[in-house]
Amino acid sequence: MIQEYEPEATRRATGERESSRASRGWWDRNADEYQHEHGTFLGDDRFVWGPEGLDEADAALLGPASGLKGLDILEIGAGAAQCSRWLAAQGARPVALDLSHRQLQHALRIGDSTGHVPLVEADAGALPFADASFDMACSAYGAVPFVADPVRVMREVHRVLRPGGRWVFSVTHPVRWAFPDEPGPEGLSVAASYFDRTPYVEQDEQGRAVYVEHHRTLGDRVRDVVAGGFRLVDLVEPEWPAWNTQEWGGWSPLRGNLIPGTAVFVCERD
Repeated sequence: MIQEYEPEATRRATGERESSRASRGWWDRNADEYQHEHGTFLGDDRFVWGPEGLDEADAALLGPASGLKGLDILEIGAGAAQCSRWLAAQGARPVALDLSHRQLQHALRIGDSTGHVPLVEADAGALPFADASFDMACSAYGAVPFVADPVRVMREVHRVLRPGGRWVFSVTHPVRWAFPDEPGPEGLSVAASYFDRTPYVEQDEQGRAVYVEHHRTLGDRVRDVVAGGFRLVDLVEPEWPAWNTQEWGGWSPLRGNLIPGTAVFVCERD
């Protein structure tokens, strides 16, 4: 009997190429389990910004839903394109981009019954679109937390947006990196330095990264946005709603009522 190797978790330096390769492989391997476990919460055509359950329909961070009609909108790190299908239902013209082939296969599967949106398989750091192709861009936990050079992504998004375009993205709230990734009481005590930017890496027996996530402080994220050519309009830290009783990784009602789990950056291109 062959025993499956459990990846080793560590903190070490990793670059763009290794991070990208690890992300593509991880999401291709885990897309089925992810969609099975979280698909009901995410819905087939729901735009939710994070595990707290903040809906774009309520938050209107892209602007009023009535104003989305006819707009070209790029979703980055789209997964199974749930957010893009919600945008399409509002009359927008979304394009869903993801690094993972398997995630986009789930987008095709769901689209068979709910309606298809254009899908593109590509890296967020090298967007395959002409300058000024889109009116808006969005990303709900897609790409940004997993890239070694977030400024490169910001500049690429800036390039493909038209003047005045809005760019809204959500990431793990930086303060969460100081706490264990546990939903219970054990996840409420500080266990690491908030200022340690060393990437979190899971690696195989040969030391090759199979999962990478990059920590940036809140100030780092703001500086990345500005370096990418954007103006920060708002920073939203969703509170945990009473209706949401689920646990998702380190997210839970217990933690969510005490510390923020998600940060949503609302940016605009001049």
